[in-house]
Amino acid sequence: MDWTRGIEIEPSLYAADFARLGEQVSALLAAGARVLHFDTGDGHFVEPITIGPVVLRSIAPFAHAAGAVLDCHLMVDDPVRHIEQFAKAGGDSVTVHVEADGAREAMTRARALGLGVGLAFNPETSVPAVAAAAGGADLVLCMSIHPGYSGQAFMPEALDRIRELRRLLPAGVAIQVDGGIDLETAPAAREAGATLLVAGSAVFGRPDPAAAFRELAAAAA
Repeated sequence: MDWTRGIEIEPSLYAADFARLGEQVSALLAAGARVLHFDTGDGHFVEPITIGPVVLRSIAPFAHAAGAVLDCHLMVDDPVRHIEQFAKAGGDSVTVHVEADGAREAMTRARALGLGVGLAFNPETSVPAVAAAAGGADLVLCMSIHPGYSGQAFMPEALDRIRELRRLLPAGVAIQVDGGIDLETAPAAREAGATLLVAGSAVFGRPDPAAAFRELAAAAA
């Protein structure tokens, strides 16, 4: 996956204004966004039920036409049963949680369907355990909040987890961070070793999401 080899700000569509989703996505693509982060919660692994393949299918054609990637984060109990739906809906990469049932099987299934593969972990999960389970992954996602709700503050202790993860993972496996990324925390996460920075409220909570994206990209670079 070439897109995991550089520094990317990934706008998290979970935080978008869904009455203006197409408009906002188009503006971000025009501003240079190459990776769109697509969060799905099932109401079990995380409390909220969020967006899913039906929404993904609606935005995939024009995202792909602009050369963008749809990076799907599955905050679900049983990821195996959802992988094929996300592949058919236009997802390019799927990240599952190490804490979920069948995470390894889901990763294998995603790879067989031609998807990129990621492994996510929650703040309470041991970093060495995640690193040991990440064989075959393109990226490892370090949650810097408790997953489920957008708008939470960045957990400072995530920086140490990112540093430890970078020491333990092969150089070719990218580190992604999700939660509380803004103009202050994006450079700190980047310095700690993360290169894929997921930003929700810091992009969509601003009056001009495209301008906010450009500011974050400059700060992270």
